[in-house]
Amino acid sequence: MRLLVITGTDTGVGKTVVTAGVAALAAASGRRVAVLKAAQTGVAEDEPGDVDEVVRLAGAVTCRETARYPDPLAPATAARRRGLAPVSPSDVADLARSLSADHDLVLVEGAGGLLVRFDESGGLAETAAELAAPVLVVTRAGLGTLNHAALTVEALRGRGLPCAGLVVGEWPAHPDLACRENLRDLPLVTGVPLLGVLPTGCAGRSPADFLLAARDGLAGALGGRFTPKGITGPAGVGVAPGTAPTTPSEVEEPAQTRRPIL
Repeated sequence: MRLLVITGTDTGVGKTVVTAGVAALAAASGRRVAVLKAAQTGVAEDEPGDVDEVVRLAGAVTCRETARYPDPLAPATAARRRGLAPVSPSDVADLARSLSADHDLVLVEGAGGLLVRFDESGGLAETAAELAAPVLVVTRAGLGTLNHAALTVEALRGRGLPCAGLVVGEWPAHPDLACRENLRDLPLVTGVPLLGVLPTGCAGRSPADFLLAARDGLAGALGGRFTPKGITGPAGVGVAPGTAPTTPSEVEEPAQTRRPIL
């Protein structure tokens, strides 16, 4: 059994789509996959949440939430505002361990960024520490992402938590100069590998097409075949995953993106 914690540099960076992509690839390989949403906020009881999106895209995976709060706020704030019991990092870790008993892979998706609190005892960073699990960081493509990614990875290092790498959660169809240069610079400024990019809008595809996007957009360490050289193209001009003029067999994938972490 393997555990992987998935966080973001901010809210709305594509954590759920990346989580679904990792889950879809693992499930397609025959593994028993569970996805745990640490805390769902901004969704009413009768509305679909992030785990419902994962099921829609990834298919036969087990999905759970530890808690749900209707206000679109940090979990600790959302719980306090409604007078509801907060979820703790230990609650999330305990449920992840329970799911690990009969699953080959458990993915724990956070809420917002790494240091967003679940309760007064902490948040996803504390959960990852309890689980001794690597953390995958989902980040943006454009201007500002270098600082956000570097701060998140630095926070992980400061807590002695292993960072598995970075994934760009939404790669634009027409990337600008900042996006293209960020693909080169993200590993340099963070010291961790770039493990993929997923194209903007891929969550709107059919499950079969989404699986293809995940396979093209995530690196070998996550079960896919992404290569950084392929995504930028031979002349450094950004293209969408799956449309690069090179294939994985035509370029050498950096060793750190091939080492399996799942």
